[in-house]
Amino acid sequence: MAVASMEKDAINTEDDLNLNISFGDAGLISPDKEDISRILTVPFSGRIRGGMRPGKKIIIMGIVDPEPDSFDISLTCGHNEEKEDEKLADVALKLSARFTERQFLRNARVSGKWSEEEAPIAYFPFIPDQPFRIEIHCEHQRFRIFVDGHQLFDFYHKVKSLQAINMIRIVGSLQITKLG
Repeated sequence: MAVASMEKDAINTEDDLNLNISFGDAGLISPDKEDISRILTVPFSGRIRGGMRPGKKIIIMGIVDPEPDSFDISLTCGHNEEKEDEKLADVALKLSARFTERQFLRNARVSGKWSEEEAPIAYFPFIPDQPFRIEIHCEHQRFRIFVDGHQLFDFYHKVKSLQAINMIRIVGSLQITKLG
């Protein structure tokens, strides 16, 4: 993989704060302002500069809440200010951690229709009140998802225009500590 080019990519928060890349840790973003908690507050929404492409990866580091219900991480197409338009945007990948069922579900929405939800996983990797690291690797045919360094599953692209995938949204029972 072309690590050098991945390190130059960044995710911008909705209000376009100046973000610097920390080259010491695989291109994770660290703000040049002191108030990191405000920038990475959940629910989080940010732009993926240049969209997705083969060889690009997104890293989400965080801590699961002490009494979690669920959390979702979505890679979506289009930057819409209108909340109504947000419901119509294509979702290239939606990862849903469900703690009661101990499932890590994945899904996509193309042209307003959700694909069949994919559920089987070898193990549920998230523990209440514990840190985690999710890596989403974009390849030509699929996303490859890693949690804490272990490959958990692949999700084949439903949205074919990878460059159109330019937003990340994170909601639910977690705190984000780093994002890149």
